[in-house]
Amino acid sequence: MANRYGEAALIAARMETYGKAITPAVRWEQATAKLYPTSPAAQRKGGPRFAFLSLCEAGLVKGIPAGQYAPSNKAKAYTLRAVSLLSAGTHKTVNALWAEVTDGEDIAHNSQMDVVIALWKNDLIVRSA
Repeated sequence: MANRYGEAALIAARMETYGKAITPAVRWEQATAKLYPTSPAAQRKGGPRFAFLSLCEAGLVKGIPAGQYAPSNKAKAYTLRAVSLLSAGTHKTVNALWAEVTDGEDIAHNSQMDVVIALWKNDLIVRSA
């Protein structure tokens, strides 16, 4: 099972919208509010949120159209690079992905790769043919 941020990504990606246009940001907010009802800080944590929004922006989350959802930052580059590594069949663990996408820099992991791996393992990432 994914960690809670991976779980939040799954909830957000699978959210039934009943035909309403619900943005990825609102999906994420609702998912984290469900998982962290008493922790606003955990609900607002930037790393996993930006990872989810970056994947959505790139059109990589099944059922969510590409669009302008996330500001440009390092998290976006890390997330997109992680999908490329998973597509290549290498670096299948959170730690291996993180080490590769950060080029071994001593940067704290903030659950970005948990989001990517949870969506990947549950076939919610659009895979190129």
